[in-house]
Formats: sequence, structure tokens, C-alpha cells
Amino acid sequence: MDFEALHSASFTSLDTTVSDWTKMLTKLTDLKADAKDGLHGKASKANWAGYNATVSREFIGKTAEEFNDAYTQAESIRNIMRDTQGELKTQQRLLKEAIERGRGNHMSVKSAGSGFTVTPSPDPKPANGQKDVDALRDELQGILDKATEMDNTAATSLKALVDLTDYGFSGQKYADRDSAVTAIREAENLARIAKKNPEDLTVKEFDALNAGLKKYSGDELFSERFAEQLGPKGTLEFWAGIADPYTNRDVYVERREQLGDLQKNLSLTLATATQADTLEMHRWKGEMTDLGSQPISKNSTTQGFQVMSNLMRWGNFDDQFLKSYGSELMETEKAATSNGRHGATVWTRMGMDPNLNHTGEDSGSDPMIGYLKALSNSPDAATDFFNDSFLSKDEDHDFKEEDEKTGKEVKASLSNFDYLFEERDWPPERDKDGDDSISGRNNLAMALEAATTGHPAGELPTLDTPAHNAGQAELARNVMVSISENPGRLTEHSYMSDSVGQIAAEYMPDINRGMYAGKESGNDLFPVVGEPAKIPEVDITRFLYAVGQNPEGYAAVNAGQAAYTTSLMEYHFANPEAFVKDPNFSDNDNLKQAIEGVAKVSGEVQGTIGAGRAFASEEEGGVKDQDFNDAIQTTSTWVGTGVGIGVGLATAPFIGPGGIVAGGLAGTAVDEILGGLTEGALKDSSGEVIYRNGQEIDATRQSTYTLVETAAEKAGESAKNPSPAIVDAAANAAEHGFNNARTNLSDFIDGEGTPRQLEPKK
Repeated sequence: MDFEALHSASFTSLDTTVSDWTKMLTKLTDLKADAKDGLHGKASKANWAGYNATVSREFIGKTAEEFNDAYTQAESIRNIMRDTQGELKTQQRLLKEAIERGRGNHMSVKSAGSGFTVTPSPDPKPANGQKDVDALRDELQGILDKATEMDNTAATSLKALVDLTDYGFSGQKYADRDSAVTAIREAENLARIAKKNPEDLTVKEFDALNAGLKKYSGDELFSERFAEQLGPKGTLEFWAGIADPYTNRDVYVERREQLGDLQKNLSLTLATATQADTLEMHRWKGEMTDLGSQPISKNSTTQGFQVMSNLMRWGNFDDQFLKSYGSELMETEKAATSNGRHGATVWTRMGMDPNLNHTGEDSGSDPMIGYLKALSNSPDAATDFFNDSFLSKDEDHDFKEEDEKTGKEVKASLSNFDYLFEERDWPPERDKDGDDSISGRNNLAMALEAATTGHPAGELPTLDTPAHNAGQAELARNVMVSISENPGRLTEHSYMSDSVGQIAAEYMPDINRGMYAGKESGNDLFPVVGEPAKIPEVDITRFLYAVGQNPEGYAAVNAGQAAYTTSLMEYHFANPEAFVKDPNFSDNDNLKQAIEGVAKVSGEVQGTIGAGRAFASEEEGGVKDQDFNDAIQTTSTWVGTGVGIGVGLATAPFIGPGGIVAGGLAGTAVDEILGGLTEGALKDSSGEVIYRNGQEIDATRQSTYTLVETAAEKAGESAKNPSPAIVDAAANAAEHGFNNARTNLSDFIDGEGTPRQLEPKK
């Protein structure tokens, strides 16, 4: 900063700017509240249908969130400018005070170009002569240097903050200039360490990297600057080197147990960095994708995809980057497998290959595993990826299908889902204990969970989760039909069942609609928000039977169906005319028909998964009972959330995005039903236990009937429209549905027999 610029600065413009930003914050506070309570609040309660249910509501939700980000970014800008304003005023004061002290000691200071001169008076001279002149000069220069640094770092921080997004606003918050500057400097320092030859890295530097990445992994300025400074190739070389036990023995031996933490922290940092819209990060993402199919060095057989995919297992990566990366990864897979004719041996870990994954789940040599884990955290990218084409009918491959018109065998087209779920020859992998690794297909299941539900795997839908769109619904249908066609795709890899069960739970409206005999009226009985997944009854039955054979899958569907049935009954009790309004019958008779329809299908679903559970218990000689009961306890996380899983009541004002009941009617009755299941006992009004966890819930008719009966009772009470007669009719309808499940299993599942049904103990 020029001497004269600091000395003569009035700061009036800067004062005005800070004041304007402060006023802007007040306005944004009001706009943020209006967006949350008005725009978003009304959208959540609105009666959406069709395209609006999936697109408009999601757009409004994202727009409302932009007001939060706008406020945060404006606050950060104001804070940085206010901090700089105060610091520059302080430096100006110090400058003028130093000049005055110099004048008192017989020295004058004058501007000279961009700098200044200190001139001693010839008579009288400064007390200590030239020593005092030099000291004043150094003091003034130090003040100017500090002011220059403040000015430059403020400009750098503000520009970096604004550049993080091409459109919209950054949600990164900084309390002052120093915090923003520190983040950028720390990123540059750590990037310099990571760019060193991995052989030369010290334990102290390893620790500094690990601690710094952990602290700043969610900081947008830090992450963008770190990734940009390290570069795509530098990122690959760093992780491949530090993860190799032969590259730096000292660090590997002393910090082997911390490599997993470093892998996670680096992954989270890179994920945050990819969200930045800077030119540098656009270039970074393109170069990283291009490096994927190339060896990381001249003497290495390890490809870029193998390294980077292990740095994608945590965090939310940019959707477009994941799509581009995934497309190139699948092209490399096609080349490595001769279009799916054989396994990808290039992804098989050999003895001297580095262990690129330190989670203990697998070696990291198969890049598909880490990439699928990334997709499990990014629903939109996952949906697009699985629905993309892997092989067309015009390409050179050996996959065949039967032509529906001619019955002849013709070339098939495969989506990425078809290939990965049905056809891929997965490379052998071992976990840290030397056992066969399950992480490949398990990550595949989690990615499918995200792709079909619209939220990250392992989470529950919220009021902001959009309704299912066409891509999600079609993929969910394909998952269910695929498992129906070949149940072994799930039962032989039962660890996938928790994710598949969650998919089923969140598609309960679609499943119930598909199992209902009256197809047209079923649309009113089982309303669906967004795009419905149209699944044939035979496929639903075979699918549910397969899911029911695994404890986690059974628990998810069991609880999901119980919550859905209760919420749906509440809806119909509160809206008796929603299903049918026949003038020849009373409102109560019309309501009775709706509740019977819901109860019948509920009995059919419970009977089908109960049969799957019974079959599994028979196969295991009953030893799985405790596993099933333990799994039911895990659904306790659904209780008290105010969310009914997979409800999808399009015409009810209290229904949120994604088909989720939003408080009001749903909460009390659903929580009571789920609470009874997960706590091990559901009691009737007299306090008698009617639904027990234990062998008595192993597909017993009585438990299903009483569950449905109690759901109808609680739903009627919650809607302030109780009817004992309808409650009784619901139990009878559930019995009819349960018996239908036996018939369907006999018709649709050939060769497995009819599973036993345990009656309550006497």
C-alpha cells in the first residue's frame, strides 16, 4: 500500500460500504424468514401433483435455501470488510503517531512516489542521530507492510469467497478477515507438504496434514485452494505414495493406523472442493477424469481411477463431476472386460500393488467400489448414472434377450444398473481379516438406495426430500423386477437387504397400489406423490418374499408397511370421500370400503414378508429369530421423527415432499404403532400385549390382524372419527389379505413350498 494512500485515506467509502452490507443483512434476515415460513412453508403444505410434485417443490426448496446462503455470504463479506476497515484505521493511526513522534525528535517524513523519506533536521539533530532515523523508517515501513498485507489478504479472501459459486451463493461463514486468510494460508502450506516426494515426508508432516485436513475439510476456501494447489496429478501421486508400505517405511510403520483417518479427511476435503465453481476447480475436475484411465506414473500399473475412487468414499462430491467421472470409468470397464465378456482383471490386486483403501473393507484396487460409495452420498448423480446406457444393441457384445414379438433371441441393451447388478463379474476382494469382502455389492446397494429414494443412503427422508421422479421410479421398478426374476441376486448377497428393504419401505404406496386388485380405483386408495413405480403383482410378491428372508430387509419393510398403513388409514378417516363417494351408500360405508382395501393389502404385504422370514428361519433351524428381532429394534430411529415412511398422499395438505406425512395427523398414531413394534410389545386399549417380538411374530396371522386392527383404531381416534365397526372390518380384511399372500406365494414361487406359519404360544 502506498504511503500517501494510507496516510490520507478518509475511509468514508469503506465506512459506507460496511454500513450498506449491515443494512443488507437486516433485509436478508427478513427475506430469509419469508422464504422459510412463506415460500418454502406454503410449498410443503401445498397440494402438488404430477410434474409439480417432483420439480416445482424441489425448485422452491432450493430457492428458499439460497436465501440462507445469501445471508451467510453477505455476513461473511461484511465481517471481512468490517474487520479490514478497523485494522486499516488502526494502521493509519499508528502511522500518524509515528510521524508525530519523529517530528518531536527532529525528523520529517514526506511522501516520495509510492514510498516515503525520513529526513533528520540538521540542527537540532535527532537524539541518537542516524540510529533514530533508521528506526523510524523501519517502523513506518512495518506499518505500511502490515497495512498492505491486510488490504491484499482482504481482497484475496473476498474474491475467493465470491468466486466459489458461478451461480447462487456460498454458504461458507467467516467471522473476520483473519479466519478467511488463515484458511487460505493453511491450505497452501498443507498443499506444499502433500506435493513433496512421499519418500521424504516426515511423521510430523503427516500429522500436520491429517490434523489440518480434519479441521478444514468442510471449509470451502480451504478445500478449493488445497485441491487447486496440489493439483489432480499431485493428489493421485500423494495418496498412492503415502498408502504404499514400500515408499516411506518410517511413516507407514508409525502411522499405519492413522492412514484411514487421513483417507477420510482427504476425501471430505476433495468433496468440498469439487462444489466450488472456480475456473481452477472446473479444470481440476476435467483433468482428474482424464487421468482416470492412465497409469499414475511411468513405472506403475495403478490407474488414476483406482487411486481417486478411494478418495471418494466420504463427502458429497459435485454431481456433474461424478457423472463425467462415472462415464469415463464405465468406458474403461468396457475396454477392460471386452464389453462385459469377462472380468476386469486389471482391477485385481496383485502382491506388490499398494493398498489404496485403509478402511479395512477391501484393498481399493477395484475403483467401482469407492465410486459407488460416492454415489451413495449423491442421489441425483446416482439416479442418472444407473439409468445411463452401458451397452447398446448396436455394440459388439454377447448379451442376449428374447424379442417380445418374435420370440427369437436378439442382442440386448444394458444400462449401468443392468450390468452392475446382474452381469458384472466382480473382482475378488479381501477385507482386513482375509475374508471375502462384501463392500462391492454392499456399496452398490447403498448407491441404489440413494438413486431410488432421493436422499443419501442410511438416512431417512425429510420434508425437503423431493417426491420420486420418473428416473427414480423406473430404477426402483427395475430393482424389484430384477430381484423377482432372480431372487439370488439378493438372497445370495443378503447384506444388501438393508438398503433394498429401505427402498421397499419408501415405495410402499407403489407396492400397495401394485398389489391392489382394483387398478383404477387403487390410484385413489393409494395416492402417490410424484411419479409412480408401476410394478406387476407377481414381481412385488417375489421381491418381498426375497427381502423378507433377511432380518434387516424384513425389519425395514415391516416397519415401513406398519407406518404406511397407519398413516394411510388416518388420511382416509379424515377424508372419508377420498376413495369412493357412492351416493347409494353412507359416508361411513364408503369409508369402510377404503379401510378394508388398505387393510387387505397390508395383510398381504405382511403375509408375504412373514413367509420369507419363516422360510429363512426354517432353513436356519430357527436360529435366526433373534437376528430378526434385533433388526426390528433398529427401526426405533423412525419413532418420533414426525415422518411416516413412504406415505405419498397426494391430496392431503399435511403431506410433505417425497410422500412423507408432516406432523399433524401422522405423528401420534404412527409413533405409537412403531414404538410398540420396536419396544417389543404393542398393547391394546386394555393393556394386553397383542404383538410381541419373538417367535410369535414369525408370520403369525393373529399378530398381523391385531396390528392392522390397532392401526385402524389409532388412526380413527387421531382423525377424531373413530368407528369400532370399521376397526373390526379392518381385521377381517387383513385376514383375507394374509390368506391371499399364501395363494400368491404358491402361484408365483415355484419349487420353494409354502412356509410354515407359527401360531401364538398358549
